[in-house]
This record gives sequence, C-alpha cells and structure tokens, in this order.
Amino acid sequence: MITLAWPWMLALLPAPLLARFLVPRAREQKAGALRLPFFAELARAGLVTPGRPAWRLTRLAVLAFIWTLLVIAAAQPVYVGRPVEVPVEGREIMLVIDLSASMAQRDLSLARPMDRLQVVKQVADDFIARRAGDRVGLILFSTRAYVQAPLTLDRRAVRALLAEATIGMTGNNTSIGDAIGLAVKTLRDGPEKERVVVLLTDGANTSGVLDPLQAAAIAAKENLRIHTIGVGSDTGEFVPFGALNPSSDLDEGTLRAISGLTGGKYFRARDQQGLAGIYAEIDKLEPVAGDPQYVRPALTLFFWPLGAALIASFLFAAALMLRLPARGAVPAPQAAPDADAQALPVAEAR
Repeated sequence: MITLAWPWMLALLPAPLLARFLVPRAREQKAGALRLPFFAELARAGLVTPGRPAWRLTRLAVLAFIWTLLVIAAAQPVYVGRPVEVPVEGREIMLVIDLSASMAQRDLSLARPMDRLQVVKQVADDFIARRAGDRVGLILFSTRAYVQAPLTLDRRAVRALLAEATIGMTGNNTSIGDAIGLAVKTLRDGPEKERVVVLLTDGANTSGVLDPLQAAAIAAKENLRIHTIGVGSDTGEFVPFGALNPSSDLDEGTLRAISGLTGGKYFRARDQQGLAGIYAEIDKLEPVAGDPQYVRPALTLFFWPLGAALIASFLFAAALMLRLPARGAVPAPQAAPDADAQALPVAEAR
C-alpha cells in the first residue's frame, strides 16, 4: 500500500487560495482607458491580444495542478511492501563432534544398521534446523581438531558441512582437550552468557596437547557453557560378541567434570531416541532467541510527483512563451481616425 510519511504537509494545499483572498491586492493606478479604433488590425499583427477568460481559467488550473504535485511530493509518499521476517539474533552455539574410529560402532539404531556418526548427523541436523536466530558453528575432531564451519546464521550451510563429515578425517584418536581449546578460541569474542559449546564424544582423551580439564577451566574463565554428551550403548546387543561393552572407552567422569566446571550439563545417549531427547533438552536449557521480528520494506515515491511537477512547469512556461506578442513598434495610422469609428478597449498585453 501507499502511505504518506508527512501527511500534515497536505494542509498546504489551500495556501494559494488563502493568499489570493487574504493578502491585500496592490494598489492600482487609476488612469483612463486607452481606446483604439484600429484594435482589430493590431490583434491581427500579433501586437496585442484580447483578454480571454478561458485562458485565465486554464492557467489557474495548471498552476493549481503543479502546486498539488509539489505538496504531494513534500508529503513523502512511500510504498510499503509486505512484512518480511527478520530472525532475532540469539546465542552462539558451537557443535563439537567426535570423528574418531570408535564412531563407526553400530549400537545406537534399532531401525536399520547405522554407525554412531550417522545417527549423530541425523539428530544434530534436526537440532541445527531448530536454532532459528542463533549463530551456529561446527568443530570436528579426532587426532586433530579443526573448524569445519565458522559461526554463521546460515544454518543450511552448517548442515551441509556436517553431512560431509566422515570418520577418521583427521585421524583415529580422540583429542577432547584440543577441541575444547579451539572452541574457546572461536567463541572468545562473542557476547557473554550467550556462548554455548555442545561436545559429543564416545571415548576418552587419547591425543592432543591440551588436557580436557585445563581446557574446561579456560572455558569457564571465558564464561563459556559446555554441555557434554557421551554416546554409546551399555551392552553389545548390536555388535558381535554381545558380552562386550561398546562404551567401555567412554570417560564419563571427565565429561561430567567438564560440564560442571563451565556451568553446563552432562548427558548420556544410549540410542537414537535418547540422543534426540538430549538435543531437545538442550533446546530447553538454551532456548532460541524468540519469535522473529518483521519489517515492511518501504520505497519512497516523492520523485514521481516532483518530476511530474517539473515537466508540467516546463510545458506551462513554453506555452506562455508561445503566447507572447511579437515585439515591434505599432505602425502609425495611414489616415486620421474617423470620429464616428467604434473604439475598442485594449486588452492587457502580457
């Protein structure tokens, strides 16, 4: 729809009419009227023109039209479009996911054979999709840790990069401390109390330079919350030799200590449904920014009536120039005027 930014400017529309009736006219010099018996000849020569009421009305109409266009332009007409959703920026969340060799275990899914990483991808993908308004990043680690996706509002890009992750991309060991240290470095410049790390692993720290608890202490100083998730079933139901425990390498004590030092929470995921419930619980602990805001794009239109007023002014000025009488001296009469000749009043020459 079209609206006016300054609608009160429309009050200027009757200003010329008020000026015409309220401002006193200039004093007219009283003089006798000049009457010419040869007025028709002067008019044919283009030296004078008789007064025409129709032209005066046309002139007033054109001037009123131009004034109206100028007032509308001054009122700033604006075209307002449909509301556009603008997500409210919320938390900065860094997902830190283990890609070590043990993530190839198939003990989390009952529906169909899938390794741990495939299950984590599916559940984490849904979690990322729900984080509207948050900046989400992705760190993958095994022997080494690296930033797969920097913090961004483009959740679709993060989900695509997560889908490309494969087991053993950077080795087969587990460097939990280095992964936490890299997350702290990436989130250090973000707003306090809005920075969250979600660390998922199925093992213990077996590689890297930084000890996991030392890294957690650094994160606590930087006011980062770390939620830790340990994955893996408790029995060997889905692996050969069922007596084996596929989660025997999981260091739950260290994961609890990491989350406790940073004000986060430790979760244990024994199957796909449990992992999905954990991410839903993290959604409650770290709620999204809220309902998105809406803005209506506005396009100013004042230049249209302003341009029309300028064009009308140029055309009106050209019309006035064409109506001006040709310059030159009035020719002297050939003979003395006849006393009985009818005298005509001279119209005002412009």
